[in-house]
Amino acid sequence: MRTLTVPSTTPATTAPAGPGRQALDSALFQLDQAADRLDLDDSLRAMLATPRRSLTVSVPVRREDGRMDVVQGFRVQHNITRGPAKGGIRFHPGTDVHEVTALAMGMTWKCALAGIPYGGAQGGVSVDPASLSARELERVTRRYVNEVLPIVGPERDVPAPEVGADRRTMAWIVDTYSVNAGYPVPGVMTGGSATCGGAPERAEATSRGVRFAALRAMRGSPAGRTVAVQGFGKVGAPAARHLADAGCLVVAVSDSTGAVVNRSGLDVDALRTWSKETGGVHGYPEADPLSHDDLLELDVDVLVPAALEGAITEENAPRIRAGLIVEGASCPTTPGADRVLADAGVTVVPDILANAGGVIVSYLEWLQEAQARSWSAREVDARLRGLVENAFDTVAAVSVECGITLRQAAHVIGVGRVAEAHRSRGR
Repeated sequence: MRTLTVPSTTPATTAPAGPGRQALDSALFQLDQAADRLDLDDSLRAMLATPRRSLTVSVPVRREDGRMDVVQGFRVQHNITRGPAKGGIRFHPGTDVHEVTALAMGMTWKCALAGIPYGGAQGGVSVDPASLSARELERVTRRYVNEVLPIVGPERDVPAPEVGADRRTMAWIVDTYSVNAGYPVPGVMTGGSATCGGAPERAEATSRGVRFAALRAMRGSPAGRTVAVQGFGKVGAPAARHLADAGCLVVAVSDSTGAVVNRSGLDVDALRTWSKETGGVHGYPEADPLSHDDLLELDVDVLVPAALEGAITEENAPRIRAGLIVEGASCPTTPGADRVLADAGVTVVPDILANAGGVIVSYLEWLQEAQARSWSAREVDARLRGLVENAFDTVAAVSVECGITLRQAAHVIGVGRVAEAHRSRGR
């Protein structure tokens, strides 16, 4: 297998290896595997491995006490051959250009796999939003938008909320962009509130997609299937509730404060209330405490990693006892762990399939803005379910036909569709 690297003109090769660099290495490894199976030539491989645009900006943070800090912000547009760039914005202290590039690349394949006309992008600011007041976070958001303004817009690059961002953040983005444009531009982002043109069900779209992918992968009744969710946050908490509503038994969850387990099943709604009131799941009285590592290694039917990248590694993969892993987070499993899990017969529904619900509903939201119409919640859910299930069935068929994992099949399809778009346009 020929090894792809990001060209030295980008910052991705200049810093010591860290979680972001590891995520990028994983993304390039997956592209390598798909390119080998598709027999892509070297020039096309290099094009698919290289971001179309990569922007690093300085973002001043004026504190309430008058201090001025400066943090880094990023926006990477990996590929725009199939349509405008699309991807989240995250606010997290660990965010770097490597991580952002890896996530942008994954979004390219995700959009192609789902059959929606977007390319992949990702953005972020290297800051802990919990350390900022509301006014400080607003200043950071608005300044970041002003810095990346030349490359974003409804026909160019459409952001959405991700880690550390929410509907309020998106409202600031719309307002900042619109003030610069001189007229309202609600279509500059997706994932906003209904008053800013948001689509019904967008807030939990990724979680609903996880549910549809998980139920499809179960190939049978979900009743009584035990589930552990790593990351009881924006994706993991609603996913837990949706799986419980489907009949699964959610027995363990974790977040940054700790992990809890109840083998008889957790009351997910009560736990969400506790988490909102106390700041996390730690200390929930109707469950026993658990370590983060033990949660990943619980004897359950389904494991949903829905936190950050690199949770499942070659080191802990041999101890994972779940027969089905459904990736709610992006890049939660390293390539080494993938090999271990495949050898052990564990089915992994990959991130570019399992968490595609967010970008699917973002596409519907983008359409409603362009067409000056709105989708009902029922229409959104039906379209989301149809696209996720169709993508799953296509991936499963390729997996069986070629004797490869679901992840490998998903990348063969996604990369293949983008490669074909390049060929058809003569690039």
